[in-house]
Amino acid sequence: MFISVARTTRHLKILIRFSLTRRHLSTTTTPPSSNLYDKYSFKPPLSLHPNHNPNSNPNPTTKKKKKPPYRPPSSLDRTGSKPRRHSDLPFDFRFSYTESSPSVRPIGLREPKYSPFGPDRLDRPWTGVCAPVVDPRVENVEEGREDPKLEEKRKRMRENVLGEELTNAERKVLVDRCQRGRTKRQINLGRDGLTHNMLNDIHNHWKHAEAVRIKCMGVPTVDMKNVCTQLEDKTFGKIIHRHGGLLVLYRGRNYHPRKRPTIPLMLWKPQDPVYPRLIKTTIDGLSIEETKEMRKKGLAVPPLTRLAKNGFYGSLVPMVRDAFLANDLVRIDCQGLEKSDYKKIGFKLREQKGTVYILFCTLLLSRISLPLLSAIPIQDLVPCFLVTFDKEQIVVWRGKDYKPIEGDFFFPIREPFDNPENDSDSGPEEQESSDDDSNRHGFHSGDESSS
Repeated sequence: MFISVARTTRHLKILIRFSLTRRHLSTTTTPPSSNLYDKYSFKPPLSLHPNHNPNSNPNPTTKKKKKPPYRPPSSLDRTGSKPRRHSDLPFDFRFSYTESSPSVRPIGLREPKYSPFGPDRLDRPWTGVCAPVVDPRVENVEEGREDPKLEEKRKRMRENVLGEELTNAERKVLVDRCQRGRTKRQINLGRDGLTHNMLNDIHNHWKHAEAVRIKCMGVPTVDMKNVCTQLEDKTFGKIIHRHGGLLVLYRGRNYHPRKRPTIPLMLWKPQDPVYPRLIKTTIDGLSIEETKEMRKKGLAVPPLTRLAKNGFYGSLVPMVRDAFLANDLVRIDCQGLEKSDYKKIGFKLREQKGTVYILFCTLLLSRISLPLLSAIPIQDLVPCFLVTFDKEQIVVWRGKDYKPIEGDFFFPIREPFDNPENDSDSGPEEQESSDDDSNRHGFHSGDESSS
């Protein structure tokens, strides 16, 4: 009993001390309105505020403008009110002027007739293949009537821009400025050939220099004559130097960058139309068994040459013509090339029979005047028939009634541009760099006598 009383008194003493300490602390704390706050105007920092947000704006009055939501670009969006661009260029707008021929009509389209220039950005309607020069009063393009004097108009515009002919000394100076060691400005002409947007690139280069260097590679180099013709016809310039696939295009004496023609750009590449099949089940004049036997025989023939990727194929046409003098079948090795590339090469080599008749009917149906027939070039590179494209090979057959072309003009690898009447001290042209000489031989053959 004595022990329990002692414990009780001890607990009472502890409770009394605790209550006294608590009362003392409550009396010594600083009231909310202390002298320190009145004297020094003390304000606690924002970091000690219980609801403080470090990313919040201290000035809530200035509101930040919200960015508009991202909207992906759409080529078919017709809500934007953009002006229709007008162009007075006297030729039909095509995606490629060297790899698409107006004489070959497609049998169908892979997509609707969406204009690659964008909706309502060009005053010319798009037919699915080109944007022709038509009378603006005509609503339907197929019933339109082209100007029969387009060729004369282009020739007249080109003569006005070129002006007086360059002397040999002036030409050599311009060619020397365009060499690889002097400038890096260059336009590469690849498998698509001379495209429409490339015309704008050429005029952009002509802002800074009188001439521009153009390097041609791949499929278009099979017919370099067509490439040079289209370049001069569509740009109104003049080629003053050519060595293999390397060209130097001069802009003209009267050219002014501020008076350059208006060239609307294509916003996307249009789909290729559907053309007839190049390889048929039976070759003309042969039966099914004879066609199968000829394909097996053609794949067993030793290759005439091997085409390198993105090479120069300027000597391919004379090689095939010479080979037809001794052999009926010719095989060209195309391993490593794209399938579309060697199909285009085969299409360029074959004979275009009946082209004049098809063009005549087409012009009558579209109500185009007859003088335009003389303005459309019709070329036969090699009269032959396509046999097969199997195993990345091009096999062509010369046909039963093959006759060698006599008196034909072969487009030379190198063309001299010196005029003896223009400059008395004209000499031979200087040799190109080693890189240009290597590009001249863009194909390889198994024997050394392939040139």
